[in-house]
Amino acid sequence: MLANNQPLTQADISDDEWKLRCDLAAIFRVFSRFQWNEHIGNHISLMLPGEGEPTFLINPRGYLFQELKASDFIVCDLKGNVLRGAGELRLVAFNIHVPIHMKHPDAKCVIHLHSPYLTAMAMTQSEISLSHHLNLLLNDRIVYDSAGDAPAHHSDEGERIASLLGPGKTTMVMRGHGVTVVGPTIEDAFDECYIAERTTMYQVLALSTGRPLHVLPDSARRNWHGPWGDKLDARLHLNAWRRILDKEEPDYAS
Repeated sequence: MLANNQPLTQADISDDEWKLRCDLAAIFRVFSRFQWNEHIGNHISLMLPGEGEPTFLINPRGYLFQELKASDFIVCDLKGNVLRGAGELRLVAFNIHVPIHMKHPDAKCVIHLHSPYLTAMAMTQSEISLSHHLNLLLNDRIVYDSAGDAPAHHSDEGERIASLLGPGKTTMVMRGHGVTVVGPTIEDAFDECYIAERTTMYQVLALSTGRPLHVLPDSARRNWHGPWGDKLDARLHLNAWRRILDKEEPDYAS
């Protein structure tokens, strides 16, 4: 992947883009607090609005989630070129994120993590049960990738992953790997990812008792495939975390 060596400051960035960068930096810091990322791996990308050639924000190679700031994100095109910012686009990030953005224009934000409980579920041959009230909204949106037995070191693997997502399928449990969540906004993807991980945690903890899971009736499913934030307070959730970060880690927005 091509790299760039020109760091950015807030003065170099439009107000609209800066707001998106601050949201993006916030969710990196939140996920770091939960230890949902894999050392300096895992990525979150966000398409930038505007006319002309599509571009997206993404974390550059080599950073821990906990150190990322709004000014650190690189701007890339869909060919993997770094157009603005200092750093390199990691190959595996290109192979996973770009095909999803290209194949699914509504997937403005793509989150790829190795969060503990969804990753644990991905390492089993079972699926997420319809046992908690949150599953009634979540489960119809989940797709399982059962064929990803090798890392995404080639573009063909990214194309295969992207083809599994489709209308209303916004959370992918990747066998032997982790999870990918997409959304039309950063808050949609953030909140759905949060709920998916928490709900899977409940199931793993319940199974650890050795007792069978209660299963809710199919008739109670929400059958909702639209924007996640139309049903849950996704924006308010992200705003709440930003208030915490403003007090405790204000450098995220720099």
